[in-house]
Amino acid sequence: MELSNMTDETAEPFSPLSNCTVDTSYRFTFYQVSYTIIFLLGLATNSLALRRLCLSPCTMNSTAIYMVSLSAADMFFVISLPLRIYYHHQKARALSSKAGDPPSWSPGVAYCHLTFTLKYISLYGGIFFLVCIAVDRYFAVVHPLASTLRRLRVAQLLSGGIWCLVLGLSVSLPLLRSAAAHQHQPCLWDPSLLRHRTIILVALGLVLGSFLLPTVLLLYSYCRVLTVLRQPRHRSRSQRRSRQHTLTVIYWVLGVFLLCFVPYHINLLGYTLTHVGLLPHCGLAKVTKAVHPVVLSLASANCCLNPLIYYFSSSLVHKEVPSGGVSGSQ
Repeated sequence: MELSNMTDETAEPFSPLSNCTVDTSYRFTFYQVSYTIIFLLGLATNSLALRRLCLSPCTMNSTAIYMVSLSAADMFFVISLPLRIYYHHQKARALSSKAGDPPSWSPGVAYCHLTFTLKYISLYGGIFFLVCIAVDRYFAVVHPLASTLRRLRVAQLLSGGIWCLVLGLSVSLPLLRSAAAHQHQPCLWDPSLLRHRTIILVALGLVLGSFLLPTVLLLYSYCRVLTVLRQPRHRSRSQRRSRQHTLTVIYWVLGVFLLCFVPYHINLLGYTLTHVGLLPHCGLAKVTKAVHPVVLSLASANCCLNPLIYYFSSSLVHKEVPSGGVSGSQ
């Protein structure tokens, strides 16, 4: 999410820190390369994951429901990447063009709404459904007898509710953006205007809340799971194999969070606060602006990494008892 997108798309100095500038002209080429790689990998991996999941209805269970939703959320972002690649290609051409060349393509309101909405669906749909997988593992390991909460119907209802929440959040954030956007620059905000600054901070609060609360729930679930799995007990070979699969899923989900979501949201906080003038620190403003394209690409790369969670959890998806109950193994 580019809350303070006016500096992401222009070369103008920070409004609150007029003398604090940093060259980020590399970002247009960087975005083209990173988004092309993410598009190709994301399209291939999520297509394979969705095909495998949807063609195995007899083994559909709560874990599979969350994995299908996770892959679907990722596909929303993947299909928006050609638009983003084209946009940054046009910006790179404009940056290197000579005087007198025709003006570069400028995105309209529809483009901004579409690309930002699809991005938010992927980003926060990914976060919420990763948390669902964590909670699913929590009940499978810590409370294996609470099978009602892991029934297929419950997972379907919960996934439907999360989709409503994600869509509502994904639509409301672009609407906040359009309420503060320039008439001729619908993707850009001006943080020097008090009204725009207030809307930016409201959007920042929504974004951080949508990240921090799920993160707390995920960490709690996995800490409890790890506590149970580390208890010494006699296990059969199948139980040890199931334990190893569960640990692999936990470590992979935590890895995705640490690599994709944590750096992005930390940088987003500093990036936004320096732009709106609440944290007038020139050094921080330069660093957050310089690394913003990198952490944004890392956050976008979660759509390529998430299908690997399905690969590592495939035995959990296909071996547990569907719909009517759950197995006693982890």
